[in-house]
Amino acid sequence: MLRSEEALVIKEVKFEGILLAIIIPRDHSHDGLSFFTPKDLSLQLGYMKYPANHHIVPHVHKTVQRSVSTTMEAILVKSGRIIVDLYSQDKRYVDSEELVQGDFILLVAGGHGYRFVEDGELLEVKQGPYVSEHVDKEKFNEPPSLTSADSSGHENT
Repeated sequence: MLRSEEALVIKEVKFEGILLAIIIPRDHSHDGLSFFTPKDLSLQLGYMKYPANHHIVPHVHKTVQRSVSTTMEAILVKSGRIIVDLYSQDKRYVDSEELVQGDFILLVAGGHGYRFVEDGELLEVKQGPYVSEHVDKEKFNEPPSLTSADSSGHENT
């Protein structure tokens, strides 16, 4: 499947000024190190590309007390094709994004659901410790029909 030039751009999905997700398409590439998340987020998303023989100095991460009040998820599509439905924190439908093998999404805020368009595999990373489904999640209605979705207040950048 050919991807349009627009698909190569890192995409932020916002609703009423709140960052819901950051999408890194599989074909994204740039030299050096950069981070796509604001410094105050409890999960940081960075990207690095260096030539052979580049060296990153060995290091450890110090113990630092941090406060985490919400769970963010990072999803890598290992295979297949999925649709990620994005919702505001108050469960209003915002947007749907199609992801294919190699695409990456950081789910920052709000709600989300997945629809597998093809057989697929996802790799998921999120903060812990995991308490329980009852404590960590609040499930709600299935995704709305895309033709009746209300996307007022929706921003894509």
